[in-house]
Amino acid sequence: MSKDLEYWVVTSAIPGVGTATFNYLLKYFKTLKKFWEAPDAQIQKLKIDVRAREAIIDFRKKVDPKVYLQTVYERGIKVVSLTDRDYPANLRSVSDAPPVLYFRGELLPQDDLALGVVGARFATVYGRQVTEKLVFDLVTSGLTIVSGLARGIDSMAHRTALEAGGRTIAVLGCGVDLIYPPENKNLAEEIVKHGAIVSEFPLGFPSVPSNFPARNRIISGLSLGVLVTEAAIDSGSLITAGQAAEQGREVFAVPGPITSKMSAGANNLLKEGVHPATEAADILQVLDIERKQAQVKSKFVGKPKDKIQAKILGMLANGNLHIDKLAIDCGLKIEIVSATLGQMEILGFVKNYGSGVWGV
Repeated sequence: MSKDLEYWVVTSAIPGVGTATFNYLLKYFKTLKKFWEAPDAQIQKLKIDVRAREAIIDFRKKVDPKVYLQTVYERGIKVVSLTDRDYPANLRSVSDAPPVLYFRGELLPQDDLALGVVGARFATVYGRQVTEKLVFDLVTSGLTIVSGLARGIDSMAHRTALEAGGRTIAVLGCGVDLIYPPENKNLAEEIVKHGAIVSEFPLGFPSVPSNFPARNRIISGLSLGVLVTEAAIDSGSLITAGQAAEQGREVFAVPGPITSKMSAGANNLLKEGVHPATEAADILQVLDIERKQAQVKSKFVGKPKDKIQAKILGMLANGNLHIDKLAIDCGLKIEIVSATLGQMEILGFVKNYGSGVWGV
């Protein structure tokens, strides 16, 4: 857990402070503790929207960071920041990854092998059938299913994953203390027992249409790829597919009847060159799941091969570190540390999180 977690959480809860503003504040002040303690006069000089400046000043007067975080915990909600080792690895690699994730349930390392499944809210019988078939086979092959808890295909994907005895993650467009749509409250509680419901939005944040594009990028960000099982021309699922492509994820679509309006969007994706999916094997092959599963199973198998590996592993046990920091603390040339980290990554001891940051 980050030692500054309370400041990350409370800063993310300030009205009008989105990911871009959050990152600006972190870069400007170096730590969010310094930001929180900065005088109002310094806040007024920040190059951000005037309404955001006013919201920051007002929010800091009313809210205590430690009390706010404690309130989150008292409601049975967990939280993880981008600097925490338990932050989902797939999502961490996204350029606009949310600084903070609120969640109920559990986020496990095996959820790195995840597929986003999205589609029409007003799904046809065909859409429901293919979603059920593909999701069941994908779950029995070891994949976690990620979706948005919406009506239609999303709900079908979550339910099928649960029925198959697998894990599923629901990404909300509101706070995790609220469930939308309300008829999915029981489904959400089942997901909590066998996965997680997550959101970047603070407690009490309502579900409004403008939230969903942001929500969708988390669905694709948590996943190795996104499958569209049924979608009309104007479906929000196509936004998720587009974001997945921008994030470097694989995109799959199920071909549908050319006479069905509800398949027009998915069929257009196929025309644009996404991967066709008519069976789970199509997806598993493209994602190279068998090899990735072997890598996950081999993680932490055996012991470090020398004192340098053991020392690095011990340092990273307390949290992610930059390679420069590792080299300094080890008293070794960065070339030696870099080569050692490469060997340890192959052995499954460490992960490269990008930008020089390593963790376990």
